[in-house]
Amino acid sequence: MALRSPVPTRPFEFLNAQGHRLSGALEMPEGVQRGWALFAHCFTCGRNNLAAVRIARGLASMGIGVLRFDFTGLGDSEGSFADASFSLNVQDLVSAAGAMETAGMPPRLLVGHSLGGSAVLAAADRIASTRAVATIAAPFDVAQVLHLLDPAGLARLETDGQALVQVVGRPMAVGKVFVDDLRAHDPGARIAALRRPLLLLHAPQDRTVGIENATRIFLAARHPKSFLSLDDADHLLSKREHAEQVAHLIATWATRYLPEPSPAGHPVAADAEAEETGLGKFQLALRSGGSRWLADEPATVGGLGSGPTPYDLLSSALAACTTMTLRHYADSKGWPVTRIRTAVSHRKDKAASPSDFFSRRVFFEGTLTQMQHAQLLEMAQRCPVHRTLEGGARFEPVEGEPPA
Repeated sequence: MALRSPVPTRPFEFLNAQGHRLSGALEMPEGVQRGWALFAHCFTCGRNNLAAVRIARGLASMGIGVLRFDFTGLGDSEGSFADASFSLNVQDLVSAAGAMETAGMPPRLLVGHSLGGSAVLAAADRIASTRAVATIAAPFDVAQVLHLLDPAGLARLETDGQALVQVVGRPMAVGKVFVDDLRAHDPGARIAALRRPLLLLHAPQDRTVGIENATRIFLAARHPKSFLSLDDADHLLSKREHAEQVAHLIATWATRYLPEPSPAGHPVAADAEAEETGLGKFQLALRSGGSRWLADEPATVGGLGSGPTPYDLLSSALAACTTMTLRHYADSKGWPVTRIRTAVSHRKDKAASPSDFFSRRVFFEGTLTQMQHAQLLEMAQRCPVHRTLEGGARFEPVEGEPPA
């Protein structure tokens, strides 16, 4: 599944229980939002890990906004990783959820990758807004993470209390408190106490956290629970298509547990409808022809740049109508036109009247004679939207309803 262009991303900072400022990024939802999710990254990865970014943006493109953030001591977050622990990661998730709730974005969905999956399982019962939990390649026993540390460094930890350890090929300062905390958790009890709908995603060929971990989590969890195989994906979901597949699977599964979009006011019988999303100054959710999408203004004028402007939409209408008109005409003549593309530009010249100018360039694929090409260009002037714009329009008085 190919995702659309990246959705708007906003910085989001908050304080954890120790008073450290943690750094996050909000992936703003496209269209009418379905709710918010909180994402926990894999061990030592950070919020800008490719899988975290791709999954978060994939969910946002399907209407689920996401906060991804750096745990204490990682990335741009304050604190020391050497003093961090799995329990502190869980506390960071609770703090993140509280900050989202305060900002009017309560997380209904928790998503965790690898050790982040174990963290969301542990945090779920402490986050009241949680309605569903999804894990990706999560270990059953969090102490399994210890096999990612080099044996010599782990031995130094036991004697010195802190050491520079190779973690998946990277030197990291790790404290003994981290190791002791991992060993202290009871995974079966944590999972049995979840009492939330659970989706497990795991690849059979995962060489870092074996597929048997998904089986053990599934058996320990209560219903409702689901398991989906990620086929040939690796542990870090390094291929774009695997991360995008994960986003699609989670969004589809989570829909039943997220609130239904409820547009404000009463339903209106109309050809098109625009409603403020509450995100940014100008972002709108548009509904027309059974489809939904966004309109916005560029960041240079105070928008988020998350969708076409009103004039972009007007140009799109002219481009669409021109192309459809030419297709109908070419087919009626039996001409060998295999593809038509129309590019439209709009500009204003305040010194002229009328001040709006539209220019079009039409591209044809197929074997056409010069006469056929000329007739098609002439036909472009006759498309209905062209005639509407050229002839002008009349408007009924604007009606309105008082606020409820």
